[in-house]
Amino acid sequence: MSSSRPVPVAPVVAAGAIVLRRREGVLEVLLVHRPKYDDWSFPKGKLDRGEHAAVAAVREVAEETGLAVRLGRPLDDQLYVVQGGRSKVVHYWMARPLDGDDVSAYVPNREIDQVAWVPLEEAATRLSYSRDRATLEQALERRKRTTTLIVLRHGRARARSRWRADDRFRPLLKLGEHQADRLVPLLAAYDVRRLVSSSSTRCVTTLVPYADATGRRIATDDGLSEEGATSLGVAERVQELVDRGRRTVLCSHRPVLPAIFDVLGLEDPRLEPGEMVVVHHRDGQVVATERHAVR
Repeated sequence: MSSSRPVPVAPVVAAGAIVLRRREGVLEVLLVHRPKYDDWSFPKGKLDRGEHAAVAAVREVAEETGLAVRLGRPLDDQLYVVQGGRSKVVHYWMARPLDGDDVSAYVPNREIDQVAWVPLEEAATRLSYSRDRATLEQALERRKRTTTLIVLRHGRARARSRWRADDRFRPLLKLGEHQADRLVPLLAAYDVRRLVSSSSTRCVTTLVPYADATGRRIATDDGLSEEGATSLGVAERVQELVDRGRRTVLCSHRPVLPAIFDVLGLEDPRLEPGEMVVVHHRDGQVVATERHAVR
């Protein structure tokens, strides 16, 4: 007699953000009301096909509240069961408004009919779910602002064995160019303002689409290339980027990355081409990291 096993059903994946502001000395959190469920929660929503969770979090906040935000440090995921018995995971980040925090112009609709900045002492009672109250509590523990340094390995490049010219000019493959394009919304989710790269072609080209999209200049550095990197030089450069406290992406090579992570006090994660580590730091100390990839 044969028996059949049920096919595992993938969880529903969503993303959102805990958006905070301080107004007249009062800390407030951004909440939304869904008329379909008559509940108050944080802005969030399901990922589009192929969308990165961090990108979805920023998009959902914009769609549900009208505000553009940048992501800060991550919070714990929420995992629960939705109607029909299917599991759902929601990825959350801390976030801050980018270009103003006025939500008065938001137009109510069938999905979200109210958007409100709610004082913290009121938010805990207004939120409809205990899981959201727990997430808010964690967000308050992590509410101090952080700065982001993204350490990125360049996109997939042509093999060394198939390149006869100077290795510094070895180009990206079509896959690598696709990865570079896919990086644009992901870097934008963290509002990266400073672009620093090895002077090698494969690194610079990895950042060109984001530079073009944002109008920002790529600062190239021979000291971050395979040919020019030294332990002391890398340490000084990375420490300078941390000390300046600007939201920065640093693109380099597999052999150079261990020295970069060593300065940050992190174990080398051995990134694949197109992978990155988002390092959240405050007062020179790393407080959180995330690892992301683009395919």
